[in-house]
Amino acid sequence: MFWFLVLIVFIMAYHLYTIKYFKYWERKGVKQKSTYPPFGDAADTLIKGYPFSEAVMRIYNRFPNSRYTGFYQFSIAVLMLRDPDLIKQMYVKDYEHFLDHTQILSTDIDPMWNKNLFSLKGQKWKEMRSTLSPSFTSSKIRQMFVLMDKCAEYFMSNMTQTCEDLMEMDLKDVFTRYANDIIATTAFGIQIDSMKERDNEFYIRGRQTSDFTGFWKHIRLTLSVFIPPVGKIIKGAIFDDKVSTFFRKIIKQTLEYRQTHNIDRPDMLNLLMNARKEKEETKIKENSYSAVEEQLESKLFQKTKMDLSLEDITSQALFFFFAGFETVSSTLCFMAYELATNPDVQRTLIEEFDEFKSKNEEVTYEGLSKLRYFDMVLSETLRKWPVMNILERKCNKPYIIQPKFIDETPVHLTTDNSVWVPIWALHHDPKYWKMPEKFDPQRFSSENKEKIVPYTYMPFGVGPRNCIGSRFAIIEIKVIIYRLLTNFEIVPIKRSVIPIELNRNSFILNAKNGFWFGLKKRKASNNL
Repeated sequence: MFWFLVLIVFIMAYHLYTIKYFKYWERKGVKQKSTYPPFGDAADTLIKGYPFSEAVMRIYNRFPNSRYTGFYQFSIAVLMLRDPDLIKQMYVKDYEHFLDHTQILSTDIDPMWNKNLFSLKGQKWKEMRSTLSPSFTSSKIRQMFVLMDKCAEYFMSNMTQTCEDLMEMDLKDVFTRYANDIIATTAFGIQIDSMKERDNEFYIRGRQTSDFTGFWKHIRLTLSVFIPPVGKIIKGAIFDDKVSTFFRKIIKQTLEYRQTHNIDRPDMLNLLMNARKEKEETKIKENSYSAVEEQLESKLFQKTKMDLSLEDITSQALFFFFAGFETVSSTLCFMAYELATNPDVQRTLIEEFDEFKSKNEEVTYEGLSKLRYFDMVLSETLRKWPVMNILERKCNKPYIIQPKFIDETPVHLTTDNSVWVPIWALHHDPKYWKMPEKFDPQRFSSENKEKIVPYTYMPFGVGPRNCIGSRFAIIEIKVIIYRLLTNFEIVPIKRSVIPIELNRNSFILNAKNGFWFGLKKRKASNNL
C-alpha cells in the first residue's frame, strides 16, 4: 500500500510538473508538440543525437502554416518565429522589447564572458555598442586591411614554397591557423606564424575559447546554460581561468608598452584604447550583400560613450577572438568545400581574380569589395552554411503578438520568454529558396538579389544587435580566398567526405571528419 501511494504521488507530481512547464505555449494558444521532460526539445540533440541545425529545422517544420511555434529547452519556454514580416516587426520595429540576449552563463560561472558586448544588457549594452561601433566602420577596417593582407600573403608564401604539385591537407586546420594569426595581428598586435609554430600558446588558448566539439564539454556547457546551479559545480565556462589569465596578461603588457613608447598601430587593441574618443568617420560604399548596416547614426546609440577598463578591453578582445576564430575558419572551410565540389563556380571565380590581378598591381580593400562574383559566392556560402543557426533574444518588456489569421489569438509574451529566429531553417526553406540544397551563387546576382524575400537571409543577424564585426569577417575571408586561388585550385581527394557529415556534438556548424581536400598548384597562375 505504501509503495502504491508513493507511485500515485510521483505520477501526480510528474503530471503537475509537465502541465506547469511543458504545456506553457498550449495555454497561450501557441501550437506546440508533446515533448520529453525534463529535457524538452533539447532531447533531439542530447539524446537523439541530431546536429543542432537539424534539430532547429525539425521544430521549424512542425507547423508549416503557422507564423510561430512554441518549444522548450529544458523547462525554458522558447517561441520560434517563422514569418519574415513578424521577424521584422519584433526584431527591428519593436526592438526595444527584444533588446537583450538571454543570459547564457551566470557571472559566478564565467565573469569574463558576462562583460562582453554580446552578454551586456540594456543601457550598459547601448553604451558599449556606441563605444565600439566606431572601431568597426569601413574606414577603420580599411586601415586594418593592410595587416590582414600582409598576414595572408605571408601565410600563403609558406605554402607556395613547397615543390609538391598537390598538397593534401585538412583545411580546417589550415584555416583555423590563419584565423588565429589574423586575429593575433589585427586585434592584439602580435605576429605569429601558426603554420610553423604549430603549438604556440596563442593558438592553443584560442582553440580553447571556441572548441565545443568534445562530448563532455558540450554536455557541461549545456548543463551550465540551462541548469546554472549544476554549472557552478561542474564549471562549464566558455572562458576558463587559464584562458582569461593568459589574454588578460597579454593585453595588460601590450597596453603598458604602447603607452610607454607612444605606439600607434592600426589594430583592434589600439582602436579599443581610443574607442572613447569621438572621431569623424568616412564611410566607404561597398558591394557586399552580406554586410549588415552600420548603426552609428541610429538614435539608439547617440551620446552614450563610456570609458573602458582593462577588464572591459580584455573581455571585448577575448570575445572578438571567440566570435571570429571558429566562425571565420568554418565559413572558409564550407566555401572551400563548395568550390571543390562545384568546379564550374571555382573556375568562374578564378577568372574574375585573374582579370582583377592583370589590372591591379596590388590588392586593396576597395578592390576586393568590388569583385561582384566573389561576393555572390560568399553570400551563397553564408546562405547554405550559416555558422550560427539561430538569432536569440529575450523579451525584456511585455509584448503582444496580434493575431493575423483566423486560427490565431493574441499571444502575450512576458520577460521570462525567449524568442528565436531560425536562420538555418529560413536559409533552407524551399518556400523562399528554390532547390535550397543546391549551391547557386546566381541567387545573389544583380538581377536576382532583389527577388530575395527580406528577413529570409540573415547570416549576420538583424536589427540593432546585428553582428558588429560583419565587415571585418567578410574582408578577412575574401583576402585569404583571393590569395589562395591565385596560386592553387581546391580539388577533392580520397579523404574528402562528400557530402559533408555534420558534427553532432558541436553548437557551431562544423564537419565531423574535418575538411580534407587537395591544393593543386595552378600551372598558369601568377604566383605571389
